[in-house]
Amino acid sequence: MVGVHPPAHISSEDRALGWNAPEQVERYLDRIGTIRPRTAGEEALRSVLPAGPRSLLDLGCGDGRLAALVLECCPTVDRVVAVDLSPPMLARARERFRGDRRVEVRQFDLADPLDPLGTFDVIVSGFAIHHLEDDRKRSLFGEVAAQLHPGGLFANLEVVSSSSPELHELFLEAIGRPADDPEDRLADTELQAEWMRQAGLAAVHCRWRWRGFALLIGRGRDTLDPSPGAAIGGHFADSVPSGSVDTGAIAAGPVAGRSPA
Repeated sequence: MVGVHPPAHISSEDRALGWNAPEQVERYLDRIGTIRPRTAGEEALRSVLPAGPRSLLDLGCGDGRLAALVLECCPTVDRVVAVDLSPPMLARARERFRGDRRVEVRQFDLADPLDPLGTFDVIVSGFAIHHLEDDRKRSLFGEVAAQLHPGGLFANLEVVSSSSPELHELFLEAIGRPADDPEDRLADTELQAEWMRQAGLAAVHCRWRWRGFALLIGRGRDTLDPSPGAAIGGHFADSVPSGSVDTGAIAAGPVAGRSPA
């Protein structure tokens, strides 16, 4: 299920239900728009979206926040598959996209193979893949590479591990959390980037990072040159001007809407 961390004040019953608990989902959705580093990460995602994609897959879509962002930026998209496991989140996504024939919202477990979902020009994920064990992260990246059209974009806006326990504690404090979500299986950005390269994605790098949030991106390989270092191919124009640099650690400013400890 998509998420950063559930609020500290949720009930023990809601914790047991996890992301199947409607009240937990409502509290989370009320909060995420107030987390300035998260919205900064979404702006970084906007900056890397290609021009002219036709299809989108959103892995762990939650209420459809990222899918809606892509549709806003890329009006050429005419097919969206948005998947999540949480019934309350799926209900919110269906409500968001009611009447939009471009969008199919489906219940789907990211532990399952992605190939039944089809192939896409853009694949995004927001704060979901970090709930998977590392072995599944690696196999999922391979499936993403197989489902991504040549030159297409994979963008993973994610919670990642910090370089030290002390820095991780500062990150949790900054986002208003006393402890990690028990479902978290955090991994380092460099390690995940290497897994993405090994999986067959090209032009892999960390586009943006703020403490324990990061945006990792990769491209579908040109089928004429399947080597890991192949240049970006396909039929998409990159929306980022040539010569632009990795944004690295963008300062996002103070965090609003912190939950009480």
